[in-house]
Amino acid sequence: MASENAGSSSGASASEGGEPPPPLPPRPSQALTSSSAAAVTERPQLQSKPTTTTAVSSMNIQTLSFPDGSRGTFSTATENNNVGSTEQPSTSAGSEMANLGFNPIGNSIGNDIDESMSVMSLAPTLRPPGDLESLLVGDMSKKSAAWTLLRSQSAAVPPFETIRAEEDTVLTDFANEFEDIPDESEKNWSDEDRLRMWKSKLKHFMILSSAGKPIYSRHGDLSLINSSMGVVQTIISFYEGAKNPLLGFTAGNTRFVIVTEGPLYFVAISRLGESDSQLRAQLDALYMQILSTLTLPTLTNIFANRPSTDLRKPLQGTESLLSSLADSFTRGSPSMLLGALECLRLRKSHRHAINNAFLRTRTEKLLYGLIVAGGRLVSVIRPRRHSLHPSDLQLIFNMLFESGSVKAGGGENWIPLCLPAFNNRGYLYMYVSFLDVDPESERDMSATDEEIAIILISPDKESFFDLQHMRDDVVAELKKRGHLDIIKTAAQQGRPKMNEIAPGTHVSHFLFKSRANVQFCIPSFSPSFDSLISHRRLMSLYHNLHSTIHAKHTHLKVLHCVGEDSTSLAWITPIFEFYCVAGPNASRALMTQGANKIIQWAKREEERLFIIGGGVF
Repeated sequence: MASENAGSSSGASASEGGEPPPPLPPRPSQALTSSSAAAVTERPQLQSKPTTTTAVSSMNIQTLSFPDGSRGTFSTATENNNVGSTEQPSTSAGSEMANLGFNPIGNSIGNDIDESMSVMSLAPTLRPPGDLESLLVGDMSKKSAAWTLLRSQSAAVPPFETIRAEEDTVLTDFANEFEDIPDESEKNWSDEDRLRMWKSKLKHFMILSSAGKPIYSRHGDLSLINSSMGVVQTIISFYEGAKNPLLGFTAGNTRFVIVTEGPLYFVAISRLGESDSQLRAQLDALYMQILSTLTLPTLTNIFANRPSTDLRKPLQGTESLLSSLADSFTRGSPSMLLGALECLRLRKSHRHAINNAFLRTRTEKLLYGLIVAGGRLVSVIRPRRHSLHPSDLQLIFNMLFESGSVKAGGGENWIPLCLPAFNNRGYLYMYVSFLDVDPESERDMSATDEEIAIILISPDKESFFDLQHMRDDVVAELKKRGHLDIIKTAAQQGRPKMNEIAPGTHVSHFLFKSRANVQFCIPSFSPSFDSLISHRRLMSLYHNLHSTIHAKHTHLKVLHCVGEDSTSLAWITPIFEFYCVAGPNASRALMTQGANKIIQWAKREEERLFIIGGGVF
């Protein structure tokens, strides 16, 4: 009776206040059966049970991680903890549809289930292709034909298409880097203008004595650089007096590196981003160039007797050799960077036949015999237990192909030369003959890549005519068998292009060094890197890769760099060193694929690209 009174009193109060409240929606766990139909119509039963807590606690959301790394959420029904209620499994069609994620409109519980489930939970095994990730998978993650075409075209963008502002400002006037600074005799140039032009140079090489005497400077005459060299000598002497030799320092964006060799100071000043070890190697090459002219005992005796000696007089006439060597470092020299030589690409059988022609015509006074085409080694014969160091050959190639002094002579040349890596205490004598050159005609100084020279080196200073006779025999033998034409054809073809080496790859350029043979190969710089600025930018990138992977206390074997204007890769093994450059949109997978193709090509062509052993007597 109490419950009936309560029901009547509540109905009376509802009628007095207005319309009765709407009935609550049924729960899916409480299925209507014929036995409980009468109980559902009694409103006191509905009002006595809480509805807000069961709406939240009746659904349990769980997250599941799948083996492929994806995650999915799903819902499970929980037991009703309400006292005095028993739940039965739902068999209604709406509940079954809700479990599959398709909820009837107006079903509030179905809407809750739909909102609690993520789209990934519908297809937990689907993953977006490549490195891209998306919240939605399925048809929306499929790449269209337009996207595939755009992606393939973006990977083919060459490096250095976009230039950063700071790089543009550094290399803007690089084309004027090698222009000579006017001397005092030029009336139209004031001292301020000459000094401003000297400061605008991106790289300087200076050589001075321990007494402060200037010996050589790549830019500027004595009147312009005398005060600067005095400041440098004072700074170096201060640190030497403190028993702490100065190796280098930085001023702004300029790096100063100092190398001391006996009574000589070598200074490199660079804004091109090279490392200290690379600049020291360049200064060592300049020191070797001086020794090739004077020899070490002569240089030591000069300063032992008179420390204030002006070394410019003994070195007079060799300034062009020092300047051509310094300019090759400024432009960017792969040979200097890798410490290796480049060979002309020839068939193994042809190179073997050239070596045999050399050996058959050899004179007893010969120490080394070389054939060089455009600065690339074609053939070499040597004694069994002697070999030429790459640094000595670089001095010879610089003298013959970079400097205009020997080339201007044409025909035959007889040059006393010290090879410091072979023996820095004495001279050897080098006979040089450029083939197909009329001594009375003016030579084409621009066709350096096609010039062929025979170099015969002897320790006997009286062996000129013997070496000249050997040269005639070698040329006659090569012409008779057609090998001279083969050398000319290979020199005219130049370096192979990238589409010939690894067609279909996005790699734009590479350096490959065979560590066992101390030789390297590179593709043609044309057309992307044949200009002066693009060549320097490419070599700066190679310098950064080389310095990073060869830094002290580093154990890198593979280095992958991504920049705003290029993507690069360095790979070092005990057998080879490999550096390559591609556009900024090239992925790591494309770089690796291209690198593998190039290395496989180098392995197949190894006996054509490199001289293995050479001719030995």
